Amino acid sequence: MEIGMDERNKLQTLAKTVGESLEGLDNCLLIGVTGGIACGKSTITDILVSLGAFLIDYDVIARQVVEPDLPAWKDIVDYFGCKILNPDRTIDRKALGRIVFQDSKKRKKLESFTHPRIHGQFIRQLKDNTARRPGAITLVSIPLMVEQDLQGMFDYVLVVYIPQEKQLERLIARDGIKEEDARRILDAQMPIDEKLGYADFVINNSGSLEESKRQAEDLWRKLTELQERAGQ
Repeated sequence: MEIGMDERNKLQTLAKTVGESLEGLDNCLLIGVTGGIACGKSTITDILVSLGAFLIDYDVIARQVVEPDLPAWKDIVDYFGCKILNPDRTIDRKALGRIVFQDSKKRKKLESFTHPRIHGQFIRQLKDNTARRPGAITLVSIPLMVEQDLQGMFDYVLVVYIPQEKQLERLIARDGIKEEDARRILDAQMPIDEKLGYADFVINNSGSLEESKRQAEDLWRKLTELQERAGQ
């Protein structure tokens, strides 16, 4: 997916603003977690959380900031209309997704409504957690981290990887969608193989759960060692 210069400049400015907001967080090891849709990021972060990590999930925040009657919700409904609402007035994410994945202009408009609010909530959650748990290893799961040029916000980047064809299979099975729609969604993201070039750590999540768990445990040992060294 190509990003225009204006959009990239806006994203870099936003990332810089977020980065400046994080200054002064002592002994905080931030791990950006990314991959691609249907790569199983939540499986890996769940394992790491069970080992002691703290998680901030941009997907969860993205749902929170568009709850009915919040500012982002109002902006989205004003722009896209009530046709993207469920009967309970929540946003129909699949209906909205079908619109924005076929129209980059509308996708960018949606992001302009949600991204600043998502980043603001992220900063609040991180500062609150740091106050409660100084020194916690913090995972920040951002599906489109590289596409949005946000990797510079973090100490290290973890890419959860599966081959693209397996990614396509899992997406079709998970969401019950046609192959054509699944390919359109994947085409809106950077190919997973390209994201590997941005990784400090990689977990291959294409095998069994036990294999993924073993890799996550190995990574946790490395992260705790890095955190211990940083605190010396």
